[in-house]
Amino acid sequence: MLKTIKIIFLLLFLSANAIAGSDGEMELSKKNKPTKDCFEPLNRATFSLNQSLDKAIFKPVAKGYRALPVPIKKGTGNVLKNLSTLVTIPNNVLQGDFKLAGINTGRLVVNTTLGVLGIFDPASEMGFPKYVKEDYGQTLGTWGVGPGCYLVLPVIGPSTVRDTAGMFVNVLGGDPYYNISTNGNNEYLDAELFAATRILTGVEFRSENIESFNNLEKNSVDFYASVRSLYTQDRENKIKNLQRGNIEVIYDDDDWEEIEPK
Repeated sequence: MLKTIKIIFLLLFLSANAIAGSDGEMELSKKNKPTKDCFEPLNRATFSLNQSLDKAIFKPVAKGYRALPVPIKKGTGNVLKNLSTLVTIPNNVLQGDFKLAGINTGRLVVNTTLGVLGIFDPASEMGFPKYVKEDYGQTLGTWGVGPGCYLVLPVIGPSTVRDTAGMFVNVLGGDPYYNISTNGNNEYLDAELFAATRILTGVEFRSENIESFNNLEKNSVDFYASVRSLYTQDRENKIKNLQRGNIEVIYDDDDWEEIEPK
């Protein structure tokens, strides 16, 4: 009960912040107005810091990951996708899509068991629909909560007030991967594992898009503005598709390979 109260309180807090950052508009703009960059000086400083960290740490690590044998990379990606289903399922429910929640639950069960903890993806081979990730930021967007101001987070990168606050729903509600136990007992997957999967997901994403980001940086007059535009358009398109009931989302987190500067 306490966890539920915390989550409700957070959602109310998010709504207030998102409204404040979007001139009181609760719905996505029909005129596709860009998300306000209320904290641009701070955002640019954080963006510069992230770029330095990327060149010193993340890009070299991503190149090392890319050099791994294909079966290892594919298995790692499958495991990460399988674990992310644990966040997607409750968001399917919150969005009222119980059918998709059931499909993703079935995918989770099949891949965790027959797929050896998600290393393999037998669910896709069995004809399950293409998996589409969901998160609390997207859920809030489908409920009509505006994005608020654009934010650049240290290490994590592009976000908005709504999406940033959405990250903390699991933290206030308990361990992120809360409904799965291991070895048939009460050893639940905890926040440390959640953090590890987020890092690995970031490394995987970076390794898949090294050339894309290199080209974007090289051809952009303002690299910061280009990344901001790509992120906000990506999130808006995902939310609009969800509001239309279209599970074939235009963009996926793994599909920035064809990004170009605007």
